[in-house]
Amino acid sequence: MSDRFVYVTYIRTTPAALWSALTEPEFTRRYWFGFTLDSDWETGSAWTMRFADGRLNTAGEVLESDPPRRLVLSWRKECDDALLAEGTARATFEIEPVHESTRLTVTHEIDRDDSRLIRSVAGGWPMILASLKSMLETGEPLADPRTHVQTLEPACGG
Repeated sequence: MSDRFVYVTYIRTTPAALWSALTEPEFTRRYWFGFTLDSDWETGSAWTMRFADGRLNTAGEVLESDPPRRLVLSWRKECDDALLAEGTARATFEIEPVHESTRLTVTHEIDRDDSRLIRSVAGGWPMILASLKSMLETGEPLADPRTHVQTLEPACGG
């Protein structure tokens, strides 16, 4: 009984630069469309994702941190009671050098079937990761596509 979303992309960057983009708030704010992810990214530490206005969106614990190769986070959608009731999910970031680029594999999973949380993140991750790729390759993230996408559920009013 589980549900999972997996996304793989190749980015023309180094594993160290990708790790920094995943873990430094000044980077995350740019390609997460104003959201900020914050932690010291050490195993056992707390991490948070906040809206641009400071409200809590998502929180969890750093389950594994192996810079610049692997980051595993517990994931609780704190701003939506229905998603919070589904329990804690897990997001895994695997970073591997491949010739002149880096492969990023994001796996988001939860121990329940037909998860609304997984459907929600499956709509969000492609936008976030495309923006991350654009920022690392061109220096500029994408414009926020959510203003033009009507089929996605709002992210807790964000």
